[in-house]
Amino acid sequence: MSKIITTHLTVSASAEEVWETLTDLTGYRTWNPFITAAAGTISVGERLDLTIEPPGGRAMTFKPRVTAFEQHHYIEWLGHLGLPGIFDGRHSFWLTPMAGDRTLVQQSETFTGVLIPLTGSALIRTRAGFVAMNEALAQQTTRFETHHPR
Repeated sequence: MSKIITTHLTVSASAEEVWETLTDLTGYRTWNPFITAAAGTISVGERLDLTIEPPGGRAMTFKPRVTAFEQHHYIEWLGHLGLPGIFDGRHSFWLTPMAGDRTLVQQSETFTGVLIPLTGSALIRTRAGFVAMNEALAQQTTRFETHHPR
């Protein structure tokens, strides 16, 4: 069984500017309400150290492995709760350049594993966290663009 969460938002900044904010993991603590702590190197095969705080939920730290990476376009990682197959999440960010120096940001996660049938309310909170992160990313990127003109 699997469940998928997908969110998207158009940001008034270039894909490069959004990418810079999205890949600055140490900066997450200053702007990201969902992934509140992040460390590691975004490179295929590397492990990240992430702490998420879904709205109305408790903080959880996990160490996903980066499985795909395309500069200024795509990041994907795979994390597990406990052993693989119990509760797995394949998380991705897609950045699509749009006219007018804007970027479509799509954030999604595919959850699989034997615990999926028991995760209803947790996934609702996770989706709310994605939305909050997307909105904060848009604000942070716009702020970055304002303070660092091209």
